[in-house]
Amino acid sequence: MSDPVSSIRNLGPAFEQACTRAGIHSAQELRELGADAAYAKLLAAGTKPHFIGYYVLVMGLQGRPWNDCKGEEKKALRQRFDTIKSGTKAAPESQMVSDLDAIGVRVAAHDLKQI
Repeated sequence: MSDPVSSIRNLGPAFEQACTRAGIHSAQELRELGADAAYAKLLAAGTKPHFIGYYVLVMGLQGRPWNDCKGEEKKALRQRFDTIKSGTKAAPESQMVSDLDAIGVRVAAHDLKQI
């Protein structure tokens, strides 16, 4: 049996749930993907981008404490994060939002009324 995502240093149950939503089901899968590809999958699955979450993932995959990221290394990670964020389109909040977006009508799920 594979180790759970939460077996990786710094990564807890909430991060594991986000990984599951993104189709990442084990620590081994996460390691094989690497931090950048895994984070892109998380964003595409609807996880809100957050720099701290990204560098916690990077540090965890390196077996380092989350707060070990400083200085130039942190600046370089910020650039990688910004690149991932700008290159990843989040999943639509609903099929209707997706359909409206496809015909050029921009809405968010909270704009739609329940009938």
